[in-house]
Parts: sequence; C-alpha cells; structure tokens
Amino acid sequence: MFKNIKKNKDKKFHDINRKRRGFKRIRGMKDILFDEYRYWDLVVNKAGNLAKTYSFKQISTPLLENLELYKRSSGKSSDIVNKEMYSFIDKNGEKLAIRPEATPGMARAYIEHGMFNLPQPIKMFWLGPLLRHEKPQSGRLRQHTQFDLEIFGEASPVADFMLILIAFNFFRELQINVHIQINSIGCRECRKEYISRLLEFYRERGKRSKLCPDCKKRIIKNPLRLLDCKEEKCIELRAEAPQIVDFLCDECRNHFIKVLEYLDELDIPYNLNSFLVRGLDYYTKTVFEILPAEDDSSRQSSLGGGGRFDELVENLGGRPTPACGFGIGLERVILKIKEKNIPLKRDEENYVFIAQLGDQSRRKAIGLFEELRRGGINVRQSFTKDSLKAQLEEANRLGAKFTLILGQKEMIDGTILIRDMESGIQEVIDYKKIKNEIEKKLNGITNH
Repeated sequence: MFKNIKKNKDKKFHDINRKRRGFKRIRGMKDILFDEYRYWDLVVNKAGNLAKTYSFKQISTPLLENLELYKRSSGKSSDIVNKEMYSFIDKNGEKLAIRPEATPGMARAYIEHGMFNLPQPIKMFWLGPLLRHEKPQSGRLRQHTQFDLEIFGEASPVADFMLILIAFNFFRELQINVHIQINSIGCRECRKEYISRLLEFYRERGKRSKLCPDCKKRIIKNPLRLLDCKEEKCIELRAEAPQIVDFLCDECRNHFIKVLEYLDELDIPYNLNSFLVRGLDYYTKTVFEILPAEDDSSRQSSLGGGGRFDELVENLGGRPTPACGFGIGLERVILKIKEKNIPLKRDEENYVFIAQLGDQSRRKAIGLFEELRRGGINVRQSFTKDSLKAQLEEANRLGAKFTLILGQKEMIDGTILIRDMESGIQEVIDYKKIKNEIEKKLNGITNH
C-alpha cells in the first residue's frame, strides 16, 4: 500500500515537473532568432539576385507530395527514401511524404503545368525548407533550407557549366573560397558495362565481407551507390575500384569534356573525382559537389551539389526532357560565414526615429509616423515606452540618424525638436515644415 502511495506521489511530482519545464524544440530543428536574420538576409538576397541576373524565375512547390513521387525519382534504394524521408498515411488513406528534396517537385510541376509547351529552356529558382530524418550534426539539421536552380529542356553542356558558374559566383561573392568536385556517371547505356565490372571487383575474394551492412544491400539493389558510401572501410575499399569515366560512350565523354573546357576557360577550380556519383538515382552525365577550398577531406563538408538528370521528367510520366540543376544548403553557408568571421555590411538606410512624451503627444506622434512612412521616409518608433531616455536608447540601437521629439511644450508651441543622434545637437523647427526639413537633412547625408 505504502509503495503504491509513493509511486503515485512520484508520478504526480514527475507530471508537475514536466509541465513546469514546458516544451523544447524537436531534435534536429532550429529557431532562427532576431540577430541571426542578418545572415539569412545576406544569403537569401544573394541567391535571389543571382537567380534574376541569370534569368531564372522563382517557383514554389508544396511541402507535401505523393510518396510515390520520391520513390520513383530519388530511388527506392536511396538513403532519402529508405532512411530519411518523413512519410505517412493521411486521413483520406493517401500515402504522402514531407518534402525531402526540391527537384522532384519541380519536375512534377513542369509536367503538370504543361511547361514543355513554353519556349525552352525553363529556368527555375526555388528556395525553401526540406525535412529529412538525419543524425543532426554541425551544419546538418533535420529541417534545413535550400536554394535551388533547375534548367529543364536544355541538353547542351553549356547549361551544366552555367549552373556550376552561378554556384561558384554565389560563394565567391560571399567571400567563401570553394572548389568543385566533378565527375560524369554517363547514361544508362554507359553504365551497363561499368556496373558489370564494378560487381566483378566487389565480388573478388574477401571484399564483400568488408562492406558495411548498407553496402551489402546496395551491391544487390543499386551497385553504383557503393561508391557513395561514407563509411571509412568502404571508402578504403573503393580506392582500387574501376573508374566510370573509362567506360563513357562517345556522346557522354564529349559532353563531359566540353563542361571541363568551359570551367578551364574561366579558371574555376575543380578536381576530377572519379568516385563521385551523388546519392540519388535520377542523375546522369555530369555530377558535381561544392566544397570549401581548405577542406577536401570528405563530403561531410559539402556546401551543395547537383548535376544532370535527363531521364527524370520522362520517368515521372512526362515527355523526354533534358535537365540539370543544383542545390545549396543555406545553414551550412551561414555556418561557414561565421567560421571565417566574414564581416557583414552595415545597414546603410538612414532611419528617422520619432519619440514622444505624454499621451497627447503620443497620439500626434503616431499620426506623424504614418504621414512620414507614407511619404517614403524610413521611420522607426517605440510608442509603448514612456521614458524619453529609453526611446533615445532604442533610437541609438537601431542606428537612427535623427530623432524627432514631440513633448507638451512642442504641442503648445506648434514645433518639434530634431536631434542629430551622432552629434547630439538639437534644433527647434515649425511642426508644419518637418517633412521638408527632414528630407533636406537626409539628402545632405546621401549627397555627402
């Protein structure tokens, strides 16, 4: 009896403690707080500006898609489908998946909206969250944000090169030095003989037993993925494996050579990586990854990657359509900016802060705020604060150039104070002339 009483007390105490503790973020998820958005604004604006410069148009796709879309595109044996994808059966009995990658959704949109009837190529810019049930680590979260560019309806190797160039420019303009790991995995015909030779290599005496459990399954389901394994023993074993570039057909070889020639022409640094295959079934021909220049040790430090996927649209039920694209993980980019202590440019906008003293002044100050805002002046305020000192501190924190101060005396006199926040000098002006006066002062700063 006493044991039951103690057990009930412990349970009650545990329940109370749990309620007091409240809720915490789910593992692998992250809150983006106020100061962090300085970095997000920087990388998102850079991505958007580059996309527009190279004539990509923005598209958004749903967070939920049909589960079969990813099984047919990414491959049933891929880690994304097998291990990482969040999937469920909804209340209507439909099998759905939360978006683990961007490309299949864009390919589906290309087909569903009949974009093959538009002038080709179709150049898409996409930015949004992806969710994968991965082991959280530095720069890798279960919910992460990706910047994608995709080109549908273009077979030329120039398209592959242009994507690599844009990705390289994205990092260079953020002051992050990178190099490109690149390979060609050929087409379906190329790979037949190569996979046969690869299987011969791994079936040689003693090699298969050294493979990790996942690779023992891959050797049956998708042998090419043996080259993509990140386990140390498997990486050592593949060092002597045959290289796919030795088995390319003439068309795939010529395509790859032209991509490399364009890279050489613009002095974009790259390394030929004969074992780079990417982890998704839909890739053909060119594949590439972007790594920090100072770190070429492993793909764990990859900042992004992509390649060509000429068979994807057809595999999803569309017309045969050549295509290529890339994705860049923004969390990893921001982490790299912080690691390298890359200075962020200060916001150069000239803010005007409006401060007030007293309820009557506050009401008039609110009207002035709206008038100036509609007139195109960058105004800020803290109308919930009563203390002038607290309001001036807020104006300083925001980097305001001038503060307009409206108190009881100014209300009676029909005037307003303009305070230069840098020098501390204040002057009294006619309230009716405030817009013209503040515009003159702001123009003076700009012209200076």
